Amino acid sequence: MGKIKIKLNADGSIEMETKGIKGEKCLKYADLLSELANIKIEKMEKTSDFYANDDLSIDDSQHLRDN
Repeated sequence: MGKIKIKLNADGSIEMETKGIKGEKCLKYADLLSELANIKIEKMEKTSDFYANDDLSIDDSQHLRDN
């Protein structure tokens, strides 16, 4: 399970760091934080998690069906 760390700085800026969120999913969380806080993303540093593959797992309750 991934984690999000949000830091509110004294100058009013906000820092967000994700851990264990692989691939481009972290960008969706950054966009959501930007929208909720009504702020613009000024700088983004991508970690190795961004470039890692997110493994897809399917359990028995999920089925594919032709339309």
